[in-house]
Amino acid sequence: MSAPSPRWARAAWARVAEPTNETVAGWIGEYGPGEAWERLVAGELPVPQRLAAIAAGLDPADEARRCTEAGARFVIPGDDEWPAGLDDLEHRPSAHGGVPLGLWVRGGRDLAEAVERSVALVGSRASTAYGSGQARQLAAELADRGWSVVSGAAYGIDGAAHEGALAAEGVTVAVLAGGVDRPQPAGHERLVARIAETGLVVSEAPPGRTVRGRHFLQRNRIVAALAGATVVVEAGLRSGARGTASAAERLGRPVGALPGPVTSMASAGCHDLVRSGQAVLVTNAAEVVELASPLGEVDAATVEPPEIDPLAASVLAALDGVTVDTGQLGTITGLAPLDLLVRLGALEAAGLVDRDGDLWTARAG
Repeated sequence: MSAPSPRWARAAWARVAEPTNETVAGWIGEYGPGEAWERLVAGELPVPQRLAAIAAGLDPADEARRCTEAGARFVIPGDDEWPAGLDDLEHRPSAHGGVPLGLWVRGGRDLAEAVERSVALVGSRASTAYGSGQARQLAAELADRGWSVVSGAAYGIDGAAHEGALAAEGVTVAVLAGGVDRPQPAGHERLVARIAETGLVVSEAPPGRTVRGRHFLQRNRIVAALAGATVVVEAGLRSGARGTASAAERLGRPVGALPGPVTSMASAGCHDLVRSGQAVLVTNAAEVVELASPLGEVDAATVEPPEIDPLAASVLAALDGVTVDTGQLGTITGLAPLDLLVRLGALEAAGLVDRDGDLWTARAG
């Protein structure tokens, strides 16, 4: 039997090894995927008997057929279509994996081009009407500005974000935890099919793989790595979306969070991200684009400056010559907490105020 091609050897390795297996990554790095696979089958690598038995029953050449049957292509590092952002996972891996062995891709667009200007919109599966509405609106407005929307095709915020981009006839990329031929949740099968028609559906999981809980966490690092910025639209304190935000931060990507009513536990995770300094408060698509755009590359024709309404002007006046925290500022202005956060977000996006943790001050000049 001839040595397997590097491409399909990678696909076979993805069937037998988890993305978190650093030992396997080391073998592939040392020997190359094809030779490493041959060594595995020959019993030359110290692996559990169960894994060796699985590998013995696999032929990497069959992966090409499985890929075609799934209506997909297998994109690997070094391909023109491979997004450069994924390579950042090599130097800044998470506990849920490093650089994927490859990605199965459904859809007619070029993956690298699709995510060149992209934002990840993520959040809770148990979203409120407020959160879902905001996700749809943000996604639609980002699509109108020529930005792609990346998300995980889950219920709640993810699904709403994809729907908003589709409604605006924009590009959206769904990153699945399972195979591209097995949408999860099953209730989003039609949504995923619509995404594949005009955008892209991707996964590091081989076609047909059964989804386990850990796979969703592994998927989140890919969402963060593909996008230029991650925005948490609505999330509780323990939401998995916060893991995506942490992955983005680890990769040096900007993180934003949309405020919700201060009484809503559904937005408590967003508020905590802002309060801790992990995320920048954003309230509209213009602010998200500013967050995601490389310094000095924001297109003034596509990014409208935030409107400074009379209430925002009163907040700015209250900050003249002083530095105060959010609570004190609320007392001075008499604004409700959510109204105050929205105005502060607009002022910060306009470059009129600076934030240091929970302290605010007017910017000089």
